[in-house]
Amino acid sequence: MESKFTGGLLGLIGISILCSLLTFFTFFIGLPWALCIKQRWLAKHTHLDGKQLRFDGTGAGLIGKWLLWIILTIITFGIFIFWLGLAKKKWIISNTHFAK
Repeated sequence: MESKFTGGLLGLIGISILCSLLTFFTFFIGLPWALCIKQRWLAKHTHLDGKQLRFDGTGAGLIGKWLLWIILTIITFGIFIFWLGLAKKKWIISNTHFAK
């Protein structure tokens, strides 16, 4: 099984700048969309066993999850924050598939 990443440094810098600008100029409201843009770029350049990955998540889908996670963090007095990274990773993986 061969895995490879075909993205380059300039592409990563470019996508990171784009996502940072989107986040900054929307006062962090665009952060879910920026994260999806970056994840889509990462998946596009990732190949597992010769098959390219595809990320299908959307900013609208992620913002709904974020609102739930914020509520859970508030009602658990911050305890849910320890599970936040795991919840985000699960959402990313559930929206990542092999391209056809």
